[in-house]
Amino acid sequence: MSTDDEVTIREATTADQAVLGKMGAALMRVHYDFDRQRFLAPGPNTEAGYGHFLASQAQSSDVVVFVAESDGDIVGYVYAGVEPLSWKELRDRAGFVHDVYVAPQARRQGIAVRLVEAAAEWLTATGVPRVMLWTAEPNGAAQRLFARLGFRRTMIEMTREVTPSAKTGS
Repeated sequence: MSTDDEVTIREATTADQAVLGKMGAALMRVHYDFDRQRFLAPGPNTEAGYGHFLASQAQSSDVVVFVAESDGDIVGYVYAGVEPLSWKELRDRAGFVHDVYVAPQARRQGIAVRLVEAAAEWLTATGVPRVMLWTAEPNGAAQRLFARLGFRRTMIEMTREVTPSAKTGS
């Protein structure tokens, strides 16, 4: 657990599931707004579903969910895990930061930095040789943050929608 400027970084508990669901759904909406074809559309049960997903993931010994808490309120979270060697991704075992979210009213206070660093420390302690993450192409602010934290670009995802004419060649 880390405390600084009245913000505490701690592992999430089952009591955090509802607020994690709200934040995960907010992250999902941001990505959907970036590219409505690429990212999953939020639905009426997104908050409950995402909260359940994060709680179920946190049960794994290879996954961690940290929250940032300020004055008793959760103001951000990070979800990270150890990914096994992947022949299809041409990479060794690695730590992967899957989600980082900070509530709008708590941004620009260094909370995202602290969350990512807490996840990176946890992942490093598992013995992974590197920590990786993905960021949405239009999210320049996140890319600048991650670059300041020492992440470098290594892959670029490209997406092509399948249309009826592309499927049949006509």
